Amino acid sequence: MSDSTLTYSQPGAEEWQHTLSEFQQRATQWLHGLEHHPVATLNATLPQSPLAAQGAGSEITIKKVHSELVPQMSASRGPRYWGFVTGGATPVATYADWLVALLDQNVSKDGDSIASMVERQAIQWLVELFNLPASFTGLCTTGATASNFLAAVTARQFAGTQQGIDVAKQGMAGLDIEIFSACPHASMIKTLGLAGFGQNNITQVKTSKDSEAMSPQDLAIKLKQSTAKSKIVISSAATVTGTSFDDLQQISALCLQHRAWLHVDAAFGIFARLLPDMEQNTAGIEQADSITLDGHKWLNVPYDCGMFLTRHQSLLKDSCHVAAPYLVQSGSEPDFMSLGMENSRRFRALPVWMTLHAYGKSGIRSWVEKNCRQAQLLAQFIAASTQWKLVYPCNLNVVLFRPLDDEVDCDSVLRHINARGKVFFSPGKWQGQAIIRAAFSNWQTEDSDVAIAIKELQTMAADL
Repeated sequence: MSDSTLTYSQPGAEEWQHTLSEFQQRATQWLHGLEHHPVATLNATLPQSPLAAQGAGSEITIKKVHSELVPQMSASRGPRYWGFVTGGATPVATYADWLVALLDQNVSKDGDSIASMVERQAIQWLVELFNLPASFTGLCTTGATASNFLAAVTARQFAGTQQGIDVAKQGMAGLDIEIFSACPHASMIKTLGLAGFGQNNITQVKTSKDSEAMSPQDLAIKLKQSTAKSKIVISSAATVTGTSFDDLQQISALCLQHRAWLHVDAAFGIFARLLPDMEQNTAGIEQADSITLDGHKWLNVPYDCGMFLTRHQSLLKDSCHVAAPYLVQSGSEPDFMSLGMENSRRFRALPVWMTLHAYGKSGIRSWVEKNCRQAQLLAQFIAASTQWKLVYPCNLNVVLFRPLDDEVDCDSVLRHINARGKVFFSPGKWQGQAIIRAAFSNWQTEDSDVAIAIKELQTMAADL
């Protein structure tokens, strides 16, 4: 292959051999070096430059990316990235994502490929994975934020049917709704604003003592006091900081009594259903009207991937469908473009489908069990430490801690730990106090990684 071909600034068939060969080599280098790559790069820089009139060509561009950009990326797919709740794409899921780019399918309508069938089967398998009723259907989304948005607009449509208003077509004027929640995720608050309810338009339900879980007793009082024609209850399984699980059995019974829509944000907590000793934490979720979950968390598929499940597909379709001559439904099942926000949709279901097919329920359960055990290892070290304080018991996969001395600036300590590049934690708040938060959700994490993190905390403690 000539140099002129490699630097040609227009795409051409000649590029494929070079780019595919180059990618295999670079991917192998990245994966083999991941253990030694800084877990986070806190001071990344990108020099500003104008767009060139003449393109540099694929070879020069690829070299530039790997010399200047890749070294400044985080090792977020690696075993010691414990910020937020972050999975690390498995080999099969990574292959699937490469295949998604290669095939470049637009999963909006049936009729031209098998892709929509794959997505429906992936959703069906997820319903089976979590032992949910077969009445749940859904779709893949970009993540929990998009799923929570679909929950908001579907619940909005439900409220409209109660009041004789087709909200999707007529708007929200005259709609009388009250929303109840105790500790909603930030993405849920964001989507309430996007859906027209307003971020601040939430009736605050009390939490149970020393927990982020919703108090069913207070919810019962507030639902009884409400004069709204329609009611929406937003519940959590589990909350993002304390991993508290709402009592969904009591809450679902209250929602049924008051004809309220129940949405459960279960982005990662739903995986507790795979563990016999934790399954009871999500009892009652099968009565929810809608459920949010994430694939790029504990399912360990690549970003971005979430799922939205509902027992009311017709309301979801009423919320999202737009009639047009060129968008006529292709088959007996609703097209996915009529069930979500986007008309153009990436084939996100393929990594989900291949993950479920390759690893099965037992494989996924094994890494969930392992991560929960590893979280306990870290929690036990912190609880026994004379320099660190466990601020809340670890009851799933998240560990909350801070320096034992309350006078120490916790945020500064966190920045220092992360800057060392061995492990990455994210910040949080617990009862008004700054904390450090470690979330275990990566299939690659081993006990040796916990030992490395403990050594980092011991080193940091010497400077406190």
